[in-house]
Amino acid sequence: MADNHQTHHNHHHHTDVTNIKTAFLLNLFFTVVEIIGGFLTNSIAILSDAIHDLGDCLSLGLAWYFQKVAKKGSDSSYSYGYKRFSLLGAIINSIVLVSGSIIILTVAIPRIIHPVAANTEGMFLLAILGVLVNGAAVFRLKKGKSINERVVTLHLLEDVLGWLAILVGSIVMHFFDVPVLDPIMSVGIACFVLFNVFRNIKQSMRIILQGIPYEVNITDVSAHLLQFKGVESIHDLHVWSVDGTYNVLTVHIVLNSVLEMEKLAELKAEIRDSLQEEGIQHATIEFETNNEHCCFEKCCE
Repeated sequence: MADNHQTHHNHHHHTDVTNIKTAFLLNLFFTVVEIIGGFLTNSIAILSDAIHDLGDCLSLGLAWYFQKVAKKGSDSSYSYGYKRFSLLGAIINSIVLVSGSIIILTVAIPRIIHPVAANTEGMFLLAILGVLVNGAAVFRLKKGKSINERVVTLHLLEDVLGWLAILVGSIVMHFFDVPVLDPIMSVGIACFVLFNVFRNIKQSMRIILQGIPYEVNITDVSAHLLQFKGVESIHDLHVWSVDGTYNVLTVHIVLNSVLEMEKLAELKAEIRDSLQEEGIQHATIEFETNNEHCCFEKCCE
C-alpha cells in the first residue's frame, strides 16, 4: 500500500507541473492572437482581456517554475522542503491579476462615456477560439490539488466565462447598435476577477500566517486525540499547512501511566495513522506523564 501511495504521490508531482506548463503554453499562444485580434476588431473588451492574459502568461510562467522548485526535498535551508514555493507562485499570480484588472478598469471606464464601434464578426470568431483554447486548459487543470493549480485554473475559468460574455455581447452588438456593451463587459470581467482574486489572496495569507487549514476542525482533532486509551489530556496543539494541501500538526499528549518505548511507538503510529483521516499528513507527537511539568502547557492559552 505504501508503494501505491508513493506511486500516486510521484504521479501527482509530475502531472501538476505538466498541467501548468500546458496552461502556460496555451495562454502564451492565445495572448498573441488576442493582441492582434483586439486591434483588428477595435474591441476594448478583447484588448483588455489581452492585457489580462499577458499578465497571466507571466504569472503562469512563475507558477510553472515554482511548482517545479516545490518538488525539492528538505535540505539545510528548508527543513520542510520547498513545498511553500508553490504558494509563492500563487501569490505573485494573484498580484498580477489585480494589477491587470486595474489597468482594464482605467481603459474601459472612459469607453463607457465615449463608446466606439467594434468589429462584431471578428469578436465573435475570437470569442469562439477563446472558449475552446481556455476551456481545454481548464479541462487539463481541473483535477489539480495544489493551491497553485487551483489559482491557475481559476484564471483560465475566468477567461472562459469572459469569452462567453464577449461571444454573447458580439452577437447582441451585431444586431443592435449598442457599442457601449463592449466596455461594460470589460468592467464586468475585471470586477469578477478582482472578487475571486481576493478570496485566493485571503486563503494564501492564511497559509503564510500559519492559520488552521479550513478543512481541519481543531476542536474535533482535540476530541479525537482524547479518545485514545491511556491519554489523559493534551496541550500545545498546533495545526497549519505548508502549501494548502500538506497539513502539519504538533501536540503534547499527557498519558495517565508510564509506558514502555515499544508501547509508545505503537500508540504514536496508531495516532498518526488516524490523523491522516483528519486531513493531517505530518504529525509530531511528544508524550508526557501526568506528573511532568511542561513549560509549553500554559504559554499558548
